[in-house]
Amino acid sequence: MRSQRTSLPRATLLHVDVWDSFEIVGSIRRIQVIARGEEIRDLVAIEERFGTGDWLKLKGLATVRLGDGTMQEAELHWYEADGIGMRWVKIKRFLD
Repeated sequence: MRSQRTSLPRATLLHVDVWDSFEIVGSIRRIQVIARGEEIRDLVAIEERFGTGDWLKLKGLATVRLGDGTMQEAELHWYEADGIGMRWVKIKRFLD
């Protein structure tokens, strides 16, 4: 079950709980839902840490600025729920 969203508004990037040290530059593109609700393997841990919600696991492409200042295109994975926002953003892989 996959759906497509075009881009994520920059405002929703506030208060993002990030696993790695990087900054998302611009908007996230080609966003796809890769799991929702009970399909999410880490759902129990997510709800314990961030609260109950209609959780989605998403992926998308973005330009990121790494801790050393370099810019790189990357595939990002994260969890998101209405009223809670983006959580546990991580770089899945670098492109190029």
